[in-house]
Amino acid sequence: MSTCPALPAPDQLPPFSLARLAISLLSNALAIRSARTHARTDAMDEALVGRLEAAVSRLEALNGAAGATARGGYGDQVDHASAHDPAILAFDELVAGAVGRVSAAAGKIGAEVAEVTRVLEKAFLVGKDLLVRTKQTQKPTVDSIAVFMGPLNETILEANSLADGTRSSHGNHLKAAAGSLAALAWIGYTGKGCGMPLPIAHVEESWQMAEFYSNKVLVEYKSKDPDHVEWAKALKELFVPSLRDYVKTFYPLGPVWQPPGSSTSKAPSAPCPPSASLFSSSAQSSQPKAGMSAVFAEISSGKSMTQGLRTVTADMKSKNRTDRTGVVASEGKEAHKKPSSSSTKLPSKLELQMGRKWIVEHHVGNKNLVIEDCDTKQSIYVFGCKDSVLQVKGKVNNITIDKCSKMGLLFKGVVAACEIVNCNSVEVQCEGSVPTISIDNTSGCQLYLSKESLETSITTAKSSEINALVPDANSDGDWAEHPLPQQFIHAFKDGQFTTLPACHSGG
Repeated sequence: MSTCPALPAPDQLPPFSLARLAISLLSNALAIRSARTHARTDAMDEALVGRLEAAVSRLEALNGAAGATARGGYGDQVDHASAHDPAILAFDELVAGAVGRVSAAAGKIGAEVAEVTRVLEKAFLVGKDLLVRTKQTQKPTVDSIAVFMGPLNETILEANSLADGTRSSHGNHLKAAAGSLAALAWIGYTGKGCGMPLPIAHVEESWQMAEFYSNKVLVEYKSKDPDHVEWAKALKELFVPSLRDYVKTFYPLGPVWQPPGSSTSKAPSAPCPPSASLFSSSAQSSQPKAGMSAVFAEISSGKSMTQGLRTVTADMKSKNRTDRTGVVASEGKEAHKKPSSSSTKLPSKLELQMGRKWIVEHHVGNKNLVIEDCDTKQSIYVFGCKDSVLQVKGKVNNITIDKCSKMGLLFKGVVAACEIVNCNSVEVQCEGSVPTISIDNTSGCQLYLSKESLETSITTAKSSEINALVPDANSDGDWAEHPLPQQFIHAFKDGQFTTLPACHSGG
């Protein structure tokens, strides 16, 4: 005698599983009857099973549509958007192509590289979900953006946990993959005041932090194992140019949030109808005309325009009036005061975001700003500070100073570059090495370079009063000042233009 397998409790089964189970039991019963009677299941039995199958399939389809709506409140809209939105379709192609190449290369290596690559792939899928949700969500505030980005932050932390503190032979692989995921944070860009550069710049900057470890993989395995080289190259191509070009094409100014008042927002009520016809005559109006309407009405009436004017006597003329003086009284005019800068003062900030980026903002008169616990995977962004001094006691990946005035910066060294943008009267001193210093749209900048940073490359654009100070070879402890040219002479010679800095000599 055959026994039936143990079945789960009915309340543990998913929706419509009971119906599926009933169909399965019915089919088994019909088969057993057929075997016992040595006859095939008749047409009536087959028709019964087919009708039950069709009914359950229709119910499951209806339940799926209703469940999507119940889960997100806009499930049908999200499915429709993801199926027809060109930006989402392009992101799917990015995942299938660029992310797929990284996953394929990781599969050849296996072990921890495959594990961290699976987390990377998961992060891109979470990113797609967030992009779909942005068009169904109104732009979040500074306080609520962390909640919106929570799923992505958790995935990034998962990758960081694989990379931090490990002594694996694949440590550079793990750090490169984990560090690169910060590039996906551009999805949380909400505007200039969010403490993040524009999405394109953010992707490039985030990859610069990860490229340090990716290059180590290339150098280590260049002549040892082509699979590792393939993985490192695929990882770079995923972010630069693939993700960067995707953002440049579809979201150069950030995600497209749901505009206020649409979709889930309450629609505005219709305007009240006008109380009278727009073409009603002046005779139908109950209110007398005023202002220029009255003037034009009187002109159109055909009456004499001089009717009602009074005769001006000699004592009424301005030159003969004794009740006025030539001095204009100032008491009668209201003074227009400029709004105080303190009324628009923004809160100062010095914090580490997502474990990767230090944000220093809106400090005024603070000479004791210090960042101590930092490493080469982190970057620093200084914005809107005035009359302040920041000291960085460790080597970081990148430092950017934006829209600061009378700002001082002292740092140990950077891996990539130090950027000075839209600043006025700043002083920057490097105690270690810095490969590149970029100065853009800045007026007044003093660069103090150590002996280790004398080979740095300095790029300037739309800037003036730039001075580089280097250790004086003839005097210990003194600085030799070298002004960088801000004027250039362009001359057409031998079929091309030549450019030389302008030299001024006193006579």
